Amino acid sequence: MALLSEQGTEIVIPVCAVIGIIFSLVQWYIVSKVKVSPERSGAAASPAANNGKNGGYNDYLIEEEDGIDDQNVVAKCAEIQNAISEGATSFLYTEYQYVGIFMIAFAILIFLFLGSVEGFSTKNQPCTYNKETLCKPALATAVFSTASFLLGAVTSVISGFLGMKIATYANARTTLEARKGVGKAFIVAFRSGAVMGFLLAANGLLVLYITINLFKIYYGDDWEGLFEAITGYGLGGSSMALFGRVGGGIYTKAADVGADLVGKVERNIPEDDPRNPAVIADNVGDNVGDIAGMGSDLFGSYAESSCAALVVASISSFGLTHDFTAMCYPLLISSMGILVCLITTLFATDFFEIKAVKEIEPALKKQLIISTVLMTVGVAIVTWTCLPSSFTIFNFGAQKVVKNWELFLCVCVGLWAGLIIGFVTEYYTSNAYSPVQDVADSCRTGAATNVIFGLALGYKSVIIPIFAIAVSIFVSFTFAAMYGIAVAALGMLSTIATGLAIDAYGPISDNAGGIAEMAGMSHRIRERTDALDAAGNTTAAIGKGFAIGSAALVSLALFGAFVSRAEIKTVDVLTPKVFIGLIVGAMLPYWFSAMTMKSVGSAALKMVEEVRRQFNTIPGIMEGTAKPDYARCVKISTDASIKEMIPPGCLVMLTPLIVGTFFGVETLAGVLAGALVSGVQVAISASNTGGAWDNAKKYIEAGASEHARTLGPKGSEPHKAAVIGDTIGDPLKDTSGPSLNILIKLMAVESLVFAPFFATHGGLLFKLF
Repeated sequence: MALLSEQGTEIVIPVCAVIGIIFSLVQWYIVSKVKVSPERSGAAASPAANNGKNGGYNDYLIEEEDGIDDQNVVAKCAEIQNAISEGATSFLYTEYQYVGIFMIAFAILIFLFLGSVEGFSTKNQPCTYNKETLCKPALATAVFSTASFLLGAVTSVISGFLGMKIATYANARTTLEARKGVGKAFIVAFRSGAVMGFLLAANGLLVLYITINLFKIYYGDDWEGLFEAITGYGLGGSSMALFGRVGGGIYTKAADVGADLVGKVERNIPEDDPRNPAVIADNVGDNVGDIAGMGSDLFGSYAESSCAALVVASISSFGLTHDFTAMCYPLLISSMGILVCLITTLFATDFFEIKAVKEIEPALKKQLIISTVLMTVGVAIVTWTCLPSSFTIFNFGAQKVVKNWELFLCVCVGLWAGLIIGFVTEYYTSNAYSPVQDVADSCRTGAATNVIFGLALGYKSVIIPIFAIAVSIFVSFTFAAMYGIAVAALGMLSTIATGLAIDAYGPISDNAGGIAEMAGMSHRIRERTDALDAAGNTTAAIGKGFAIGSAALVSLALFGAFVSRAEIKTVDVLTPKVFIGLIVGAMLPYWFSAMTMKSVGSAALKMVEEVRRQFNTIPGIMEGTAKPDYARCVKISTDASIKEMIPPGCLVMLTPLIVGTFFGVETLAGVLAGALVSGVQVAISASNTGGAWDNAKKYIEAGASEHARTLGPKGSEPHKAAVIGDTIGDPLKDTSGPSLNILIKLMAVESLVFAPFFATHGGLLFKLF
């Protein structure tokens, strides 16, 4: 028996979630003490307001030294922050109206499909995995799956929205703190990211745990039925993430490409120059794509990996012996993750002080290392206190004997594989290393060689992450079958609060730099915000690497649960049914990427035309005497992204339904396997290629080394070639690449939710012939 009792489990999980929420609110309160109002700016600069820490600089403001009117600067920052916040809120409200309609329509579809499995009967049915016992009717699964789908969708939407509000609240505060030193600005940006990370991790865990307990009132000891219904939670989370990622990605890149092509290349003005009409839309895009979209995405991964593990656990010895603590092992891992990430965060905000620009990136990397090491110890504690020494795990129709130390290794292999993927991603996307410096050097001979080098880097960067994922799969499957893969995915996501804090830090710093430029702050402040942004750019790439790696493991775990639930004995690739599914599934990521890339291109075309129109028809823009029409550009990005996100979303959501209904579960299994295998490769290469091009451009712009100075300055031919590479890479790294991990997860979890229907009524075409 486990050391932790059932009552202990029922206390530990919600308490850890509440601790996470309280910690995020404390961080929020500390950030809120930085005032964005001219009359209070003096208070923010006082030593008392800064807790006696000076981040390596005195508390005087650079503006005072440079003779810039401080009151005016603070007022300007507040005005820009409000414009960004209003634009982001307006976009999300519009997006959520469309998504809300989809949510209700798809919920009705789930109810009708699952309810029809037994003809809407209210009688108990033989259980799927144990025909001798009776389980709750299919109609109950339909009702509860629909409810959990809606809960997951709403939680995902709230996660994304809260993340965006926090980011837009913090960006100007980061700018203002940069006047006192890079250390102070770093802490504000990082604390704000931590608010989002902890809120999302804790809310996801708390809502899932409450849902399980509410469903338990009806299901009782029918764990199989309960956790089958719970899978809807993961489906809801990921379906909202898809629209958030695709819609936000199209929005941000349409604005970014429009601003870059006309502003930087044609008019030769800086990136965040207030004369550029697309500049507010560009800053809004950072929040709706990289913050709201990433928040929903990682929430979806967390929800799905938890659901996959719980489904397999319910039909293993944990479910058969009604061992609630052991069955909640995935949730206990996530609970421990919140506590570990809390301690890790203190290393960045309280225990150590950033005093120079060069310390920023190492401080963020240390967060990943510290959280991974501490989590290894945390997993050991959870494993030895919550699991019996030996138990059985369901393995495609048989029960496999597993020791608790084997499960510990499964979680750890996922955890450490995540760290490896993170550091490999950093090596290929950070301008501190030779791959990106080689890409920057290739700009000497023009944009074409820059593109060639960037593509080659992206393809090469796939190798080590794929081996890391392959080793994780082999080790975890050998030890604990599909349950091992599910908990390995959870291991990779167990430090999600720290991962999200680091990820959200990037767009917040990027916005802070934009606000500094637009508010006319001094060059030294812009240098500090650029340094924060450059570090954030690399960590954003690391975050995408984590998301893609975890998506691969989550998808495989869901695939295993689907194959078991659909009662497929073997998936034989030599049979025509499976092979056609495999080859079509492998094509889907390319089709999806083509749709999202073209969507960005179409939206960017409208933006470029509008920015050119304003430059040509509004007199005084270039001289700075007239104000551009920012709102018009925000509206173009909003309208284009809402319209363009629907076709890719439909492709992903309808494929499993069409294939499962008309071609059957074997073909659908082939489609899922094909999409997983090709999707992971395309996602990693797209994200890393885009990240490398972006940082190659920043490497030239910063001119920090002798080599970089030979390629610059801004406006030189190599710099223009680098801007073109960055513009091509933008939709790759911020739209297509990150959205692909949702494609492979979402198709797998959707197939699992609809598995009872496909197993009963699927394969209509093969039944006709």
